[in-house]
Amino acid sequence: MRTLGNIIWHIPFLGFFNAITTYLTGFILTVTVVAAPIGLGLMEHGKFLFLPFSYKMVDKKDLNIQQNKIWETYSTIIMILYLPLGLLLVCIAIFQMISLFISIIGIPVALVIYKSLGVYLNPVNKKCVPVDN
Repeated sequence: MRTLGNIIWHIPFLGFFNAITTYLTGFILTVTVVAAPIGLGLMEHGKFLFLPFSYKMVDKKDLNIQQNKIWETYSTIIMILYLPLGLLLVCIAIFQMISLFISIIGIPVALVIYKSLGVYLNPVNKKCVPVDN
């Protein structure tokens, strides 16, 4: 079922375009250095969007990944500045998700968007990991 979901995500709905765009946006933000925490999160989200039914996004704290305290503080400051844009992206994603649930073929894509809501709101310190069987 995961393979079928990934195929439906990529073939009729051009999920690969969304994944590439998200990854490149994250790369550009990481190169600017100022928005690096958001860029790294978006790059992880881009990896997730390549195979959304085989991976999930989790917080690094849930994986017990220790980070530098200075990096955590800087990430928090950047996240506070990002919050208005994140709220706007979540509202757009909810509208898109509701409109996709209208058609039967759009339900898998709506599920991908649902799994991405937390990342749209807070992409900082997220990690793409395989789904447990």
